[in-house]
Amino acid sequence: MADKIPILFLHAQDGFGADAAVHADIIRQLDREKFEVHVACTGGDGRREPPSLEIWRSLPEIKLRPTRFAPSLGSKNVAALVRAVRSGAAFSGDFLALRKYVAQEGIRIVHSTERPRDASYNIALSKATGARSVVHVHVKWSKQYSLPARFGVARADAVFSISRYVTSTLLAMGRPASSIHTILNGIDPSKWDPAIDGNELRRELGVPADVLVLASVSRLFSWKGQRELIRAFALVHAVIENVRLLIVGADASEVEGGSFSDELKELASNLGVRQKVIFTGARSDVPRVMAACDVFSMPSFEEPFGLVFLEAMAMKRPVVAIDNGGTPEVVEAGETGLLSPPWDIAALAANLLTLLRDPALRARMGERGRARLLEHFTSQRMARDAEKGYEAVLARD
Repeated sequence: MADKIPILFLHAQDGFGADAAVHADIIRQLDREKFEVHVACTGGDGRREPPSLEIWRSLPEIKLRPTRFAPSLGSKNVAALVRAVRSGAAFSGDFLALRKYVAQEGIRIVHSTERPRDASYNIALSKATGARSVVHVHVKWSKQYSLPARFGVARADAVFSISRYVTSTLLAMGRPASSIHTILNGIDPSKWDPAIDGNELRRELGVPADVLVLASVSRLFSWKGQRELIRAFALVHAVIENVRLLIVGADASEVEGGSFSDELKELASNLGVRQKVIFTGARSDVPRVMAACDVFSMPSFEEPFGLVFLEAMAMKRPVVAIDNGGTPEVVEAGETGLLSPPWDIAALAANLLTLLRDPALRARMGERGRARLLEHFTSQRMARDAEKGYEAVLARD
């Protein structure tokens, strides 16, 4: 048997976002007969362990290396910046130790996200050790991203893209097509049981079993479409009174100058539907949320992929979303959900009404959504595609 291929995944973030979740699912499903998996993740600032470390520790059959990464200077908190600079004074020694680790373990591929620190470390390590670099792009690519991020994507030996839409933005930025591997996201369907009783969560939230429920799950910021969804919901409520809207998620860290959730609550009040919109905050029980709703909607603009659409489909819930970005690659219009043009509130409301009025259509689209997930969007398939990408990168040598 040929020697295993050692791969190092790099993650410098304290939190565990969608990009980290994608990488964790790839790691879980990689063929351990062919690949040896290493993870270099942040070990924290010495005062506390970051939430991400516990998750990385839980992954099977990996070699975990907690690492002190260079500080991120994105914080606007002065005290935090001072601590970051002080703690980062010795980061060069940590980088040298990580470089030594890559060399000693014979790492052949360094795989990171497109985040500035991750991508920068990836390129620096690969150039210093001879390993190949793979930068995984989870967002629409443009000149708006920071110089370190753009440097990392430009200099990587190969780029993984989460959708054909994201691939098109990479091509537009000049990345050669031969070095881009489009690897559609996937989830593990075994973690999503459509038989979960949705009435349990409804009771917790004070929603009667006979009330129709719309749900939206994501971070709260303007591009995710919660503002447009509330406006559409007001039109829906004018026709169907027996309906509630669940807004699940916390304000995104990108929000400046106030709380976006407060803005959304004020909008709901101004539209006369505040008592019908339930803001739950962030929740970790998304399968229960999906089980409690009749229709899922996230009218996000230029969504790069939309993992949450897969989660709704896994729970046999139809999706109402926007017809742009990577969404049409995930939600099959007319089959697993309904798509409307961007910013068209009336069309969005009409699609919501169509599904709320037709339980048979909801059931049919829900069944088709689960089947589509199993056919095209499992984490097992995603890992097999990643393996082909790794082999292609090494074959270029």
